[in-house]
Order: sequence, then structure tokens, then C-alpha cells
Amino acid sequence: MNMSVKIAGVEFKNPVMEASGTFGSGAEYCEFVDLNRLGAVVTKGVANVPWPGNPVPRIAETYGGMLNAIGLQNPGIDVFVKRDIPFLKQYDTRIVVNVCGRTKEDYIEVVERLGDEPVDMLEINISCPNVKEGGIAFGQDPRAVEEITRAVKAHARQPVIMKLSPNVTDITVMAKAAEAGGADALSLINTLTGMKIDIHKRAFALANKTGGLSGPAVKPVAVRMVYQAAQAVKIPIIGMGGIQNGEDALEFILAGATAVAVGTANFHNPYATVETIEGIAAYMEQYGIEEFSSLVGAVGGGPNRR
Repeated sequence: MNMSVKIAGVEFKNPVMEASGTFGSGAEYCEFVDLNRLGAVVTKGVANVPWPGNPVPRIAETYGGMLNAIGLQNPGIDVFVKRDIPFLKQYDTRIVVNVCGRTKEDYIEVVERLGDEPVDMLEINISCPNVKEGGIAFGQDPRAVEEITRAVKAHARQPVIMKLSPNVTDITVMAKAAEAGGADALSLINTLTGMKIDIHKRAFALANKTGGLSGPAVKPVAVRMVYQAAQAVKIPIIGMGGIQNGEDALEFILAGATAVAVGTANFHNPYATVETIEGIAAYMEQYGIEEFSSLVGAVGGGPNRR
């Protein structure tokens, strides 16, 4: 049974990684999960300078998921390079660095700093607010998506994954814009914008008022968007959004995702990534499937099937 996949020339031993921001940079979970078993570790967002994040409270439970308004808190590229990369290099797994920024120049600075580092791919978080354009997220304007993708690609030495926001009218427009800008792959979906109100305090549950909704509640939306994107572009897709086990992951794969990422599930089940790998393997064994690649887009089809 062959579970390996190749994305932009990078080979992964299996198609399962975790979603950025739900696993730290691996150290928090290594007591529970053998990182060697994962296809990749995707780091928490890394910016050019330390980001303090949003004020608390910034996490709230919801039906079937959670809201977060962490604000991409991170120690910055200097600490990341000194502390996190050496830790991850101890393991036989691919390293995908999630990059965030407030301006195009911020992204480019981080991408250039990572050029000589032993990391395998870059995942560009374009749900960050573009401060030069009045705060709208890069990922909500197709022209901005194409521009930031092209700018990052011009400076990146590693293949580039563009992480798409679902908070748009038509995900295929954004997918095509990223492809036009030269993206090597896409990952989707990021969180859906949501809100919760504490009726007893008569106040917003999050200090930020709104937050990103993740967890099982978003999975049907995520599967639909992965399917639509897979129909629209020819580059590989990493699917995510509410995956808790192998069955959830297989929905994304059959819809057209080449790989998947497990996110919110890690918070209540630190073994979720490994269980997802085992679930996919069990499915392949059950149906006599030798090559994982034959499952990609088997229901969705379209130009992204590979």
C-alpha cells in the first residue's frame, strides 16, 4: 500500500499534516504524537517581527466547533529560526512554514529569511488584514491574491502554498487568482468569520467581537469549496476544515484534495492526526486500494484529479 503523495515536487510519506495554529510548531504535541509518522508539520504563523496577538478573551466554544481571535500571536522569524527549525529537523517529516504579514513587504521579508533554511514548503496566510489597503484581508480581493502570490513567488526558494479564506463570494475566483500568480499549491479553508454573544453578561464572548469559526461545523462548507477549487485549477490542493478522522479526510480527498490537514480536532484529541492516517490506511485496505493517488478527486474529478 502506497500512501505517499507529491506536491510541487516535494514528496510526503502520507497525505496527513496538521493545520497551522493548532499544533504550535510540534513541540507541544511530541509527547502525544510521533512526529515521524506525519506527512508534514505545519508551523504556527511566522511574521517578520513578534506579534502580541489580540486581547483576551480570544477563544469561545460553539456548537460543533470553536471561535478564535488569537490574532496570529507569534515570537517572530528570529526566534522561529533559532528555536523551532532545529527542533523539527530532529524528525523525519516535511516542514511547512506558515507565513503571515500585514503588508506585502512583511511577507517578502520572512520568505527571504527562510530561503536558506532547511524547510520544505511555505504556506502563505492571506487572511491577514492588509494595512495598506484599509484592513481588508489580502485573500478577499482577487487582484490582491494574485499580486501577493506573484510577489512571494519572486522571492521564495521553496514551493509556495497559498492558504485561501472562505470569507468570499466565490472561492474559484480566488483559487484561479492564486494559480495565475504562480502558486504551486493551495490550502483551504481557513476559518469562517463568526460571532458569539454571552447573554448573561450581555457582552461579546470575544474581546475582538468576531473570530474564526473552525471545527466539524464548517466541514460541509470546506468540502464544497475544495471540490469547487479542484474543478477550477490544475495545482494540488490541501483540504482542511473540521477533519476529525479518516472518514472526514476521505471526503476532502475524494472531492479533489491531494492532502489534508487536521486542525481543531487536535485540541480535544491530541492523537487525531495519527488516527486520521490510520483511518485512511484502513479504508485503503478495506477496498483493496494500493495507490492513495487513485483516490484523489475520484468523486470530484475535474482538472485537479491526479
